[in-house]
Amino acid sequence: AGVWDHSRFREDIFGRLRRTSQFISATTFATTPDAERLIAKVQGIHQRIGGVDKDGTPYQASDPALLTWVHVAECSRFMASHLRYKRTVVSAERQEDYFRESAEIARRLGAQDIPQTPQEVADYLEAMRPQLRCDERTREVAEVLLSTRLPGRLSQPVGQVMMRAGIDLLPEWAQEMLGLSLTPLQRRTTRLLVHGVARVLRASVRNGAWHCAMRRMQVE
Repeated sequence: AGVWDHSRFREDIFGRLRRTSQFISATTFATTPDAERLIAKVQGIHQRIGGVDKDGTPYQASDPALLTWVHVAECSRFMASHLRYKRTVVSAERQEDYFRESAEIARRLGAQDIPQTPQEVADYLEAMRPQLRCDERTREVAEVLLSTRLPGRLSQPVGQVMMRAGIDLLPEWAQEMLGLSLTPLQRRTTRLLVHGVARVLRASVRNGAWHCAMRRMQVE
């Protein structure tokens, strides 16, 4: 509700997504002072955002429970994506490192009681299911995302594949709730195509946030 009511999401979807990706990139790969400045900026924005959703429930962007939900939903899918498209086997210890370290960002934003192990994350998501709902606004947001056309003719097929990959990464119960489940053939095709796109991107990107961070840390 907050994004829908207080941002230009519908008119400037790429700007909204770019700002989100910049925040994730900076808090993951930038220097600590740079990350702290960006976290403080987002905190300031959150303090000004609040309202009432369509069923009369009040919300506040700085609500610790809401911040925890956004963080866990986001990071759990990042890990799911990594396991599917980068390394199919990651030890429980390494996964725990990721959840613990990323939880520090959420904590600084104001989140509380943040799950920090794979099992805690799975238990948290299961516990949240009774509180979730898919209503008219949810479906409208999904429609905006799925119908958005990327700039450039060649980008359209790639964009469609990435959207299907995003759906495929959702838990099955979330796909069913949204009415966006893929067929087995669509799943197989999407995963093969994403692996192909990923190989091209890894070969072509030479000065991304990860590369800059590695050079700063003098890691070859």
